[in-house]
Amino acid sequence: MACGGLMSAPVCLIENDENGKLRVRKEAKDILNRLSEPVVVVSVVGLYRTGKSYLMNRLAGQQSGFALGSTIESKTKGIWMWCVPHLYKEGHTLVLLDTEGLGDVKKGDEKHDTWIFCLAVLLSSTLVYNSLGVIDNTALEKLHAECSYVTELTENIRVKAEVSRDEDKSADFMRVFPSFVWAVRDFTLELKIGNKQITSDEYLESALTLKSGCSPQTEQYNLPRRCLRHFFAVRKCFVFPRPASTENMRRMEQLTEKELDSEFLEQANTFCHYIFASADPKTVSGGRIITGTTLGNLAEVYVEEIRSGSVPCLENAVVSLAKIQNVRAMEEALQFYMTEMFSMAQLPVLPDELSNIHKIAEKKAVEVFITMSFNDNDQIYQKELMGKMFDEYQQLCEQNQEESVKQCEAVRHAVFDTLEKSVFDGSYLRPGGYRQYRDTLRQLTHDYRARTHSLIMSEKVLSKFLKEKEDIENMILQADESLSKAEQENEVQRLKNEIQEQQQRNLEERNRLQEQMFEDMQRSHKEHVNQIFRQMEREQERMRRDNERVLEAKLRVKISYFLSKHVL
Repeated sequence: MACGGLMSAPVCLIENDENGKLRVRKEAKDILNRLSEPVVVVSVVGLYRTGKSYLMNRLAGQQSGFALGSTIESKTKGIWMWCVPHLYKEGHTLVLLDTEGLGDVKKGDEKHDTWIFCLAVLLSSTLVYNSLGVIDNTALEKLHAECSYVTELTENIRVKAEVSRDEDKSADFMRVFPSFVWAVRDFTLELKIGNKQITSDEYLESALTLKSGCSPQTEQYNLPRRCLRHFFAVRKCFVFPRPASTENMRRMEQLTEKELDSEFLEQANTFCHYIFASADPKTVSGGRIITGTTLGNLAEVYVEEIRSGSVPCLENAVVSLAKIQNVRAMEEALQFYMTEMFSMAQLPVLPDELSNIHKIAEKKAVEVFITMSFNDNDQIYQKELMGKMFDEYQQLCEQNQEESVKQCEAVRHAVFDTLEKSVFDGSYLRPGGYRQYRDTLRQLTHDYRARTHSLIMSEKVLSKFLKEKEDIENMILQADESLSKAEQENEVQRLKNEIQEQQQRNLEERNRLQEQMFEDMQRSHKEHVNQIFRQMEREQERMRRDNERVLEAKLRVKISYFLSKHVL
């Protein structure tokens, strides 16, 4: 059995507020927000006081947790949630939902029961319907009559925002509805039809056999059966004998396994094994598996639609859910990118090094986004994320340049300080001073480049410095009487050539930075395109599996109907 490792006890997920309207409890939503792994959601519904909570406690591996109660009063109110580690599926969480008992006349509000039933259907991947006695017309009529839970699903739940007249609605419901398990409690009959022994599953399918004819009575008889056949692709049945004597039933939470009926215990273990082994992770349209975070958002979206008086629409819910989840995924992925960049890039660094850091951080951030994102089929949010990351990268490149300029300026001050002091003192304003100035400037320029060879923006800083000293150099040249006029003219031309060469170096440095940025932009675009193709492949594979599942389910319905007419 699983242990209640994630939660020590159940909490209320959906309750009534002071105005009698449904709402999602923040405590439960916060718990789900912390679950980033896929969830298998099993909910139990049924008439009040039929022992629903006991089965859920057993799935949680606990003797108590969900309230049992031993009187005719309904104990569970709203929908309660218990998240436990999945016993069979590593990396998955089993989310158990125990619902308020249906059909309690004291509640007065019939629609309340309908919404509880609908929410259980919408939120779960496996729906357990719990009833007492047998599956006969009375049991099916209860399922139909008590607020028409099953037959009104098409009125209380919409799969698509717009549906054409010719569209097969049953296929749409099969895609998104959970598997269905009927748990028949206190079962005393022998599993036989005529003289033939049958399984509990065959017993359920036999009970769902349609009558031929088109009279109102026949239609009323067939309606709940047809709905169960058409809405739920996978159906399973378990029959449980009475677990204990009437006296012991009043203290079910205290009973040890030795005090329980052995056949009941065997069936309970078989039931739990089936749920652990066969209950699928919760999915939405297209077969997308959701996490605990998504489940919490989904619950809020559905409850808000009910509160506003609307009919919950799965297609609209997926759109709302996608916006909520993808915005959050984008924000967290961007934050991850920034954290990675600042932790790995100690500015200033060379452009190639910063580009490689950006490449690594960007790839990891996209993986974070894909893990958290939901239904971003057109890559709208991923494209926005890529744009935001590149904007941040550009800003970081600018910061890198600014930090490099600061370091180059510091080196420039240290290297050329003696030269500037000599100029200020007038040391070069004498015959032969120009050549001494030029020799000193040439040597210091060589020293500067040697000390800034690993820094970008060094040529820009040098160009700016030499440009500022151009007038001073001309002044020293004019003051040097040891030079002939021709020599001075040659020096002026040489100075112009050197300035042009320095400007060319500065231009080449700037072009290298722009080329690096362009290459990074191209690489990011290529990576985004590759992600789109990978996403399309994943989406096509999901749709293929989803279509196969629905086709198999519809085929089972046809085979079951044929066998019920010709065999049973």
